[in-house]
Amino acid sequence: MPFARIAITLPKELLAATDRRAKELERSRSRVIAEALRDYLARPTAVREASRSTYGADEFGAAARSQLQSDLQKTPAERLRHSEEATRLARSLQPKRSARQQIIGFDSYDEFYEWQKSNRV
Repeated sequence: MPFARIAITLPKELLAATDRRAKELERSRSRVIAEALRDYLARPTAVREASRSTYGADEFGAAARSQLQSDLQKTPAERLRHSEEATRLARSLQPKRSARQQIIGFDSYDEFYEWQKSNRV
């Protein structure tokens, strides 16, 4: 059976419970997760629909799901353009840096002293 590698994000407590179960069963985390997915997918659709609200509903909220659905309807080009606009907006809202710092070297203390006198405010 060919395998594929994926990356997922889980709540910390769910990952900890998964690790505890893997240790109890003396199996790998991947195997425990794969078996849980097989069991979940083997259930009738009605049971899956009823349990859908238990994970994610409270954590992400209706607004986040609505935004995700809206974003998924856009083309990749539209998503890229929106991302670039958001980046430009974020950069425009960052406070402006006052002056660039620079390093000045002097060959002698006298040169430094003369420079300091001429640059006093």
